[in-house]
Amino acid sequence: MSEPLNPKTNPLADVAASPEATARYLADVQRVLLDIGRNLESLALETRIHCRDTHVKGDRWFDAWMRAQPVERALKDVLKHVEGVTNGLEKSAYKRRAHDENVTAVEKKRTEKALGKSRKKNPPQLNTAPVNTGQVPQQENMRYADPTSIYDLRNDRRSA
Repeated sequence: MSEPLNPKTNPLADVAASPEATARYLADVQRVLLDIGRNLESLALETRIHCRDTHVKGDRWFDAWMRAQPVERALKDVLKHVEGVTNGLEKSAYKRRAHDENVTAVEKKRTEKALGKSRKKNPPQLNTAPVNTGQVPQQENMRYADPTSIYDLRNDRRSA
């Protein structure tokens, strides 16, 4: 099992503690891997040319090609894995930043949740309705308040 992150014994402890430092470090590693990937692509091409051109006396036209296939496939798999690692490095840098954002948001979420619980337990008191004095408020345009039917469409009426 690995040691805990201790800055005195582990040089990557500072890098792991900061999402920006982690992103920089992973970008450097990704840059190196992309460079290695380009070199491996060149090596795969040169190996393919060499292996396919290596003929033995008595070969048919496809024998050299058949012998080259396992070598080409192995190099292709290595290139695929290098590409997967570079994509994984980029993804892990984003996940590291998202982790820090989630950690900073936890306190805010907890306070909102606590407020919600306290509101639920002690709902705010509603103001009592004003005392009815018996006066009906005057409405200027009573024609919209009257009950109507769809058959009562007079000329001065604008809505049903």
